[in-house]
Amino acid sequence: MIEGSCGMNAIVVDLDRTLLRSDKTISTYTLGVLAACRRANVPVMVATARPWRTAQRYCDMIGADAIVVSNGARVICGDRRVEYGICRPSAVALLNALARKPGLTMTLETGDVAYSNKPVEEYETILSDDLAGVAEREGALKILVTFSGEEALETVKANLTDDLYYTVANGHLIQIMDKRATKWNGVKAMLDFCNCPSAETAYFGDDNDDIEPIKMCGLGVAVANAIDEVKATADDIAESNDADGVARYIERMLQAGNETLTDVVPT
Repeated sequence: MIEGSCGMNAIVVDLDRTLLRSDKTISTYTLGVLAACRRANVPVMVATARPWRTAQRYCDMIGADAIVVSNGARVICGDRRVEYGICRPSAVALLNALARKPGLTMTLETGDVAYSNKPVEEYETILSDDLAGVAEREGALKILVTFSGEEALETVKANLTDDLYYTVANGHLIQIMDKRATKWNGVKAMLDFCNCPSAETAYFGDDNDDIEPIKMCGLGVAVANAIDEVKATADDIAESNDADGVARYIERMLQAGNETLTDVVPT
């Protein structure tokens, strides 16, 4: 059980399919609830698979106190940063191996820029036919592979070095990172920066990368649209992302703590 005047002392939220609606917006209602958290001196933090360049505008909108991006490969808390990048030889070897497999769509995140071997609709990327060369020059924070069959996944598994791991998001996106770059490791570092014990933290998520922080935080909440594995792990289930489930859950906890919700407006 989380302790504190509003039932929690810190909140960590995933973005896509959790806090964000399916159209990638944040409702006025949700922003009002998060503002009420700040008035109640409850830090609001973000933990997302997104890179910083696409997460920043959302973090600015909600006034995030600290941020985990790229699945934990980068942690930002004011002027303090922690980064767990893929070592260059491992990135180069993997990208060279994947390039020999026809048909794969690959994206290399350097941390500030994304490169891909094919156009990727949902990302703003620079096209390159030599991602391994880019990784050698600029480094690699994360490698993404879009797939539609098990063969691509088996190719990734066969070519991972011991310092790398992968997760699958949205059922079709393989995310490859350094083994230190997990959401939970990022959340731990973020909570340490903010002096917030994990036992007094509520975590909200929907996908595979959220399972460990949901287990390890004092309160783990899945949204109703989460995958079954996340819902099975969670302490509780909120309404869906399109029903502003995270904000509605937090509002109930704030009300239980008799906090003033003057900034909250109905949907």
